[in-house]
Amino acid sequence: MTQTEQDQREAQTKEVRTTEVPAAETQTAESVSAGTGGGEDKEFLRTEPLGKLLLKLALPTVAAQLINMLYNIVDRIYIGHIPDIGATALTGVGVCMPLIMIVSAFAALVGYGGAPRASIFMGKKDKDSAEKTLGNCFVLQIIISVILTAVLLIWNRDFLMAFGASENTIGYGVSYMNIYALGTIFVEITLGMNAFITAQGFAKTGMLSVLIGAVANIILDPIFIFGFNMDVRGAALATIISQALSCIWVVGFLCGKKTFLKIKKINLRLTPNIILPCLALGVATFIMQASESVISVCFNSSLQNYGGDIAVGAMTILTSVMQFAMLPLQGLGQGAQPIISYCYGAGDAGRVRAAFKLLLKVSLGYSILLWILVMALPGGFAAMFTSDGQLMEYTKTALRIYMGSMFLFGIQMACQMTFNALGKAAESIIVAVMRKFVLLIPLIYIMPHIIRSDQTMAVYMAEPVADLLAVTFTAVLFTVQFKKTLKNIGGAQQKE
Repeated sequence: MTQTEQDQREAQTKEVRTTEVPAAETQTAESVSAGTGGGEDKEFLRTEPLGKLLLKLALPTVAAQLINMLYNIVDRIYIGHIPDIGATALTGVGVCMPLIMIVSAFAALVGYGGAPRASIFMGKKDKDSAEKTLGNCFVLQIIISVILTAVLLIWNRDFLMAFGASENTIGYGVSYMNIYALGTIFVEITLGMNAFITAQGFAKTGMLSVLIGAVANIILDPIFIFGFNMDVRGAALATIISQALSCIWVVGFLCGKKTFLKIKKINLRLTPNIILPCLALGVATFIMQASESVISVCFNSSLQNYGGDIAVGAMTILTSVMQFAMLPLQGLGQGAQPIISYCYGAGDAGRVRAAFKLLLKVSLGYSILLWILVMALPGGFAAMFTSDGQLMEYTKTALRIYMGSMFLFGIQMACQMTFNALGKAAESIIVAVMRKFVLLIPLIYIMPHIIRSDQTMAVYMAEPVADLLAVTFTAVLFTVQFKKTLKNIGGAQQKE
């Protein structure tokens, strides 16, 4: 018998000894992940075989993230193929990405901070605190949305010029952002509240939340862009209509009968002792996503200096391809999060250890596979976003450099998502800050002075160098802290 099997057998034996769940109230992972059950028992997160359970929970979340990836990049795919202006329009919209990333980062701050805490409360059988967490996070998302909408409408042109737009591209950027800003509230609520759906084990429902908007976006984009000749404005309009449809679905589910945790009027009042721990835990994910915005600005300004508009246009494609790595890996982590958080709250150290090991293996396998595809077929990825021959050739070389260390990124994401699932806010913040601010941003400006033969490609090289150093740091920190966490769980069990 393997160590993992022993851990699972001990967890199941302990569950039988210490809990009494009426048969009528039990619920399978299948019914929950399908979003068909409303029962309150979540013990299947401790008793189902891990491989089967992770498959049920992670496949829909990975699918949701892949769909979300299409959501994020389909505009750029269509825009890049607009006759005559495609390359310039793509660069203009690419400069908008830092602002779009900031909007998503605020959704993650609230949603990815609150959802793990709700899962931990469920593991402790404290439904009241879990629903207060949901309600507080919902109202905070609305407040943040109003503020962000005003800021984007008033200052988007100033931001875009500072972020690397040129006189040739600024018009496209402003046209896109003026419309996109109006849909900020839909983006915030959809992304932030969908995390609470997945955290309850309703993985398929979470996938449908994204699928609704993505399918609508794919259909509406060509209609508005080409049919109504709205170019980038059509892409933005299609996006906000699609997000509105997803938002209606998410809110409707969380107020309906099938969900375990419901949005209730009594909980729509911000309570410091509820919302502040959520924000503390969400800071790591916020930094991780918001730093992408800061890094995008740093990359664009540096690339504009050394390579001009074509280098900035290539960076738009590189960040789009990077989402093929980031979003599925986040989906895997979100699928494992309910298992790890619930078992941590229930004091099941063996189950927590086994779940992380499985998450690590799958994440690392995916990142290696994607790296092989990018190295072998860079032209195929570039052709998705542009039909401009010069930009395509330039991007092929840049892509191989930029994604050079991607094969290790599964380690980074598995460790960081597990820190979040365990409620380890400080450790999550440290690894996020280390990779982005301590390593990558300085390297963007240092590398061109080290490799003077091709300073533009040296800027792209900052990414793989930072990733290699960050993964090493994260792996060491996680190993130390994870052992302490498991030991503390074991000590608490002995005291009981």
